[in-house]
Amino acid sequence: MPDWSHLEEIMKKMEPVRRAFAPVKHRAIPVFEDCVNYPEAELVELVNLGREIERTEFGPETEKKIERFAAMLEGLRPRAEQKERVYLWEKGRMPRETEYTENPGLRYNHDPDFEPYLFEMLVPEDVTPKGAVIFCAGGDHGDAVVPESYGTAPEFLKMGYQCFLLLNRTNHNPWTAKEAGADAARAVRMVRANAEKYRVRPDRIAFAGFSNGGLTGEGLIQYFSGKQTVRDAFPDYVPDALDSVDATPNAFLCVYGPRFAGEGFDYSKAVYPPTFFAVGREDTAMDNLNWTYPDLVAHGVPVEVHTFAGTPHGQAGAKVLTGGRVDYPNFELWIPLADAFLQDLFRDK
Repeated sequence: MPDWSHLEEIMKKMEPVRRAFAPVKHRAIPVFEDCVNYPEAELVELVNLGREIERTEFGPETEKKIERFAAMLEGLRPRAEQKERVYLWEKGRMPRETEYTENPGLRYNHDPDFEPYLFEMLVPEDVTPKGAVIFCAGGDHGDAVVPESYGTAPEFLKMGYQCFLLLNRTNHNPWTAKEAGADAARAVRMVRANAEKYRVRPDRIAFAGFSNGGLTGEGLIQYFSGKQTVRDAFPDYVPDALDSVDATPNAFLCVYGPRFAGEGFDYSKAVYPPTFFAVGREDTAMDNLNWTYPDLVAHGVPVEVHTFAGTPHGQAGAKVLTGGRVDYPNFELWIPLADAFLQDLFRDK
């Protein structure tokens, strides 16, 4: 695991802001995560103000900004046409291992009653889809969903992919890799089971994970790919018809989210799909990539790697937050490169 000690002083300094902002920010989490259902300009203004608040030390001006954030949130109205959540699990059937019953201090974005779901973002009926991509944002989701999922999916829609935004139980926030991976596996199964409805081939389904979402992707592969079942990981789980569908993604797009340097992976039962990495060279994830890449190659996994000079962490979809301004134009290349990777992989051999 990485050494987070260098962040402790920063976290201590920002704690007064976090405590003051936490209640109103927590009310905004469903808005950020249901971003497809809100006017983009107002949503982006809310995200940017929230991030500005979290970067400042606590004081009278910060209090005013928090009040402004609360007023903006209160005044935000959803779009007239709403996309429905596609819930992953029937009531009472979701596999669990984390005893999570309270959220003191609003430490986590999701409360214990959170239920994972998908949003569909589909190409027009007159477009023949190239395949499907399931997007999983990083961190504890929340406002990260806006750039990394909502901001990125339209680029893939334009290239001809059926897109799905995954709102899963977030890895280590507070759930385990097995729980996060089980949700991701369920999402793959749902898309694959409905391949005809989505007009895609069932062998052309990719999982795209950003930062912590990349770790979720590996949780899916580690515990639920190949012949591994949910019941293998959760002995009390009662399977349903969807569990007979293969959960292995046909491709893994891992965007600044390789596993931590020094962390092992059990390949004995996993079916690791061809993998595409995109990481900025100013990103600490480079250390993780330098560890993970040779390990994958040593285990026969087809891997394509792209690194981008001058680019820090978390830049996928960032232009949705800047009014279209692109701060790291070289990093934007990861999108057509991912398309080329998928099309080479998905072409008829």
